Amino acid sequence: MSETTPLKQIMQERKSVRKYNPTAKISRETIMQLIEDATSAPSSSNMQPWRFIVIDDKEIQKNINFFSFNQEQIETASAIIAVIGDIKMYLNAEEIYAKNVELGYMPEEIANRLAKDALAMYGAAPTSTLENIVHFDAGLVSMQIMLLAKEMGYDTVPMGGFDKAKFAEYMELPENEIPILLLAIGEAAAPAYGSSRLPIDRIVRFNK
Repeated sequence: MSETTPLKQIMQERKSVRKYNPTAKISRETIMQLIEDATSAPSSSNMQPWRFIVIDDKEIQKNINFFSFNQEQIETASAIIAVIGDIKMYLNAEEIYAKNVELGYMPEEIANRLAKDALAMYGAAPTSTLENIVHFDAGLVSMQIMLLAKEMGYDTVPMGGFDKAKFAEYMELPENEIPILLLAIGEAAAPAYGSSRLPIDRIVRFNK
């Protein structure tokens, strides 16, 4: 797609592709840039709880497929981007808000207060609340990854159907990092099926 492709067209053309060219390669530099661009997504208190593991080793892709219901695309995609949620993301509050001051986004006094509030609020939150937050924020950044990938000419499919406990064990994730979804990315080998949508008047209400 060209740099001038309208966002609406990219959104309409993005489909969940499950058939990939297994010989197609995407450079790590390209994937790093893609993820960096996607992290412009909003997050709760700007805590940016998303973490990413890019899996481009075919043997590892095959291994994780053993506990991912043997989905073909996990092994044939150019890479799998595992989207992880860090439930201790608030420990980065001071660094994040200090950077906001450095970039001139806010006065130091306000940044210090916001960092302190974030540490107190999230630090006291139950694990279940933190898990809900990181799942929500992971959804926001994942959608941006998929749209940006489509703009670059690549296809994707998000997958929540995998054994997250086994994935965490295999990838040796620390306790504060929880796997949320896997994103296959690559070159489509066959078009995806179209997908219908419910009528807009069935899903939208105004006011009460």
